[in-house]
Amino acid sequence: MGADEKFENKAEELKGRAKEAVGDATDNEQWQAEGRAERAKADIKQAGEKVKDAFRSDK
Repeated sequence: MGADEKFENKAEELKGRAKEAVGDATDNEQWQAEGRAERAKADIKQAGEKVKDAFRSDK
């Protein structure tokens, strides 16, 4: 996984966490849901990249 991809995935995760926190603070269910979705998307991307890295290091 390239450093750029790691940074982008982490930034997306943090954006999701921030949006969810604002949603929690303001009791905005839409922002809470969007934040959870962004975090989940970033987690899936990170997991996929970890799998790629594992196969690359086995060679």
